[in-house]
Amino acid sequence: MEKKWVFQPVVDEEKVQILAEKLNVEPFVGRLLVQRGLETEIEARRFFRPSLDDLHDPFLMKDMDAAVLRMNQAINNKEGILLFGDYDVDGTTAVALMFEQLTKLHSNVLYYIPDRYKEGYGLSQQGIDYAQSEKCSLIITLDCGIKSNQLVSKAKEQGIDFIICDHHQPGSELPIGIVLDPKRVDCAYPFKELSGCGVGFKLMQALFIDHGLTLEKLFESLDLLALSIGADIVDVTGENRILCHHGLIRLNQHPRKAFEELLTLAGKKLPLSLTDVVFVIAPRVNAAGRIRSGKTAVDWMLSSNEQEIKQLAQEIHDDNTLRRTIDQAITEEALLQISNDKDHSTQCTNLVFQKDWHKGVVGIVASRIIESHYRPTIVLTESNGLLTGSARSVGSINLYDVLETCKEHLTQFGGHHYAAGLTMPKENISAFRLAFDQEVKRRLNGAPLEALQTIDLNIDLNDIQTVWNGKLPRIKKILDAFEPFGPGNMKPVFCTKELFATDARILKEKHLKLRVVQSDSSLAFDAIGFNLADKEEHTLKGMAFDMAYTLETNEFNGKTNLQFNIKDIRATDS
Repeated sequence: MEKKWVFQPVVDEEKVQILAEKLNVEPFVGRLLVQRGLETEIEARRFFRPSLDDLHDPFLMKDMDAAVLRMNQAINNKEGILLFGDYDVDGTTAVALMFEQLTKLHSNVLYYIPDRYKEGYGLSQQGIDYAQSEKCSLIITLDCGIKSNQLVSKAKEQGIDFIICDHHQPGSELPIGIVLDPKRVDCAYPFKELSGCGVGFKLMQALFIDHGLTLEKLFESLDLLALSIGADIVDVTGENRILCHHGLIRLNQHPRKAFEELLTLAGKKLPLSLTDVVFVIAPRVNAAGRIRSGKTAVDWMLSSNEQEIKQLAQEIHDDNTLRRTIDQAITEEALLQISNDKDHSTQCTNLVFQKDWHKGVVGIVASRIIESHYRPTIVLTESNGLLTGSARSVGSINLYDVLETCKEHLTQFGGHHYAAGLTMPKENISAFRLAFDQEVKRRLNGAPLEALQTIDLNIDLNDIQTVWNGKLPRIKKILDAFEPFGPGNMKPVFCTKELFATDARILKEKHLKLRVVQSDSSLAFDAIGFNLADKEEHTLKGMAFDMAYTLETNEFNGKTNLQFNIKDIRATDS
């Protein structure tokens, strides 16, 4: 896929110079900070040293007072409390965090994770029935429930109260109950991009404050919150950055046995960055909900029994291996379906359907399709007599808003800008496909859908200090302080022009391995481009090329060296 290179706007050089001098850093570091809206020394130091003291008061969230009051009532009356969480990483970590902390104050707490296939997404009647059978009079939903109006109303008639902890976009009417959701139009909470687990954390923070308890014990669960932030692709800015930063410290310095065992199976060692968490731990936790049961993941995260942890970690690891096999096979079938669709060239979207596709991997398949067909994508399968599936978006196309315009064809939908789930009657697929594509076309208004490669700065190889006495260049150490990376604070992408390759090889028939030099520099660096074998044509002997890349490290034979992670390559002056 050809990408359009987009360079960050030029920033005020006077601000850059002043900031760089005050922080004693190179000017290009100052440029990166100013690009991120950090223009003062105070802002920059808070960015580099996120403090838990800067967390917002949880009682600023609408309904928080009522939520704490109802929880105290349940604790004082020894009522049963059921934690009902979604089956993905965000939901399962939310349940694990709240169970781990709430049981310090109340012994009568249970948790429930719905079956992805039998119950589907969100609050379920089966979960409510379970609460009744266990005499739980309060259900706390985590990462779901904001659009479960009918089920909440029905359950309240049966004597069950609700605290809805969600971060998804609410509908026009809220469920009847206590609703904690920073995206409520009437909620003045300063930070709107909490994960579902983050909303649960804020509830526990408020409860701890109300009980006069130190927050240090609550912060012991921040590793779970960091996992949710990374996996749910929420902004890593503001409060999320603080929580994620300290969650990663907790994970790396005091790892829970469950994570240690899974990392051993995955062949990965501590310390982990947020990127490592997203690509190593998160897929395996998700695989439990896709293949087996999300409850397995919660049991595993909460367990202190070494034998049980080993067994559950192995099951989760095996689930992930099976998930990979399944999603690879379905992706191939979906891509073949697209290539055989004679109308595909006239559409701005991808929509594929096969009734026997595995429901647990359709979201992954949608993301895979976008890698080769850069369009908003929906992958559907059949479940319980309905079509159900996942959607993924690109660029400025807000999936939730598009689906809102198509809701007459849908039984249920929910999600975010870039990811959503949906359900519809089988007979509605043709009308929905047309409505979905037309709405995307309307929003594009004739503009092309182009994959973009954002570039922060142009630099030369001489700007990167070489390794000295076995230590990495200062630039890498400073960039490491920009962690954790994610939406809103992406890893800086650099561009170096007029490079030449002194060595170019293809690894495993798909990865491009280079040794790059620049004519006016004595430095040479290794570079790796995963799945970029098709770019080899630009790196032939004597040909100059421009490269977009991030700075990484590579460990080999006990040595750690700087390595470029190639994002894209194009011929110089193209």
